[in-house]
Amino acid sequence: MKPDSVYKLKQFSVWSEGSLESRYGADTESLDDMMKKFQIMIINIDEANMEMEFDMIGIGPPIANAIRRILLAEVPTMAVDKVHIYNNTTVIPDEVLAHRIGLIPIKVDPRLFVSKVNDDDGTEEDTIQFELKVKCRKVMGKNVPEADENSCIHSKVRSGDLKFVPIGNQKEMYDDIRPVHDDILISVMRPGHEIDLKAFCYKNIGREHAKFSPVVVATYRLLPQLRLLNEISGERAHALAKCFPDGVIRISKKKGKEIAKVADARKIKCSRNIMLHDELKDDVELCSVKDHYMFTVESAGAVTPEILVSESINVLKEKCRFFLSELKALKM
Repeated sequence: MKPDSVYKLKQFSVWSEGSLESRYGADTESLDDMMKKFQIMIINIDEANMEMEFDMIGIGPPIANAIRRILLAEVPTMAVDKVHIYNNTTVIPDEVLAHRIGLIPIKVDPRLFVSKVNDDDGTEEDTIQFELKVKCRKVMGKNVPEADENSCIHSKVRSGDLKFVPIGNQKEMYDDIRPVHDDILISVMRPGHEIDLKAFCYKNIGREHAKFSPVVVATYRLLPQLRLLNEISGERAHALAKCFPDGVIRISKKKGKEIAKVADARKIKCSRNIMLHDELKDDVELCSVKDHYMFTVESAGAVTPEILVSESINVLKEKCRFFLSELKALKM
């Protein structure tokens, strides 16, 4: 790997060889050259936890950060945006109750809906409606103290109590619209307390409100690289292994001697703990590859992370088309 293709991590600084532009990942190159080295590698998809890890190789910070920001703020999703409260006798104020319901993620594909453009009543194409109608009452025949919540029905109102109310032909079109999680606590009630409301979901983006953000996590970091400049053996090998997370350093035996080897530098979190060991810091070189970005995306649950990444790239492409059209209009 070329010396100017990595950042070298020193104890109190980061060093990069090459031109000023290359130090900040801003090398000037043609689109053809960039496409030749551009790669996407899917590292892991955890369907149960809605998590995805993938690498983008051969790009610069502007593109990597654009994808991250679009995932956070510009990929649309559906969320509760309007709540009509007809009765609320709990201790929670109406506006707080509406706020809590608005933050509940909804399991629905936003690509099946259009954005609402006016304040008219919603249609089956732009609105999802939920109803929450619960009343807490004491179970008859139980000789238990009133304070015992186990003797009450609906002592705790959760997201699973929200019921989907189809609009138009939505019942035939969508069969699984619901909150992502059924166990999100909305309110605690005592006998006689009642909640009666309707919640309306619209399509929007996280830039307008955080509840529309489709991801919990969208981060990236540069690929770590660890080089052993000299042989490290014996007790020094074990000391080196303790400077990094488990699995980074492997200790193997060679002619009866324990030798440290780099097993998986990907697990390094770029801690510079090694720099605190005077007997080791001159024998290793800790680097980050400039154009190799390791992304981690965790969906809020409405849509799988692989779809979200694909949609973020589509949004970026549309932004590029708009920018080119504006440039073309200026030239005219």
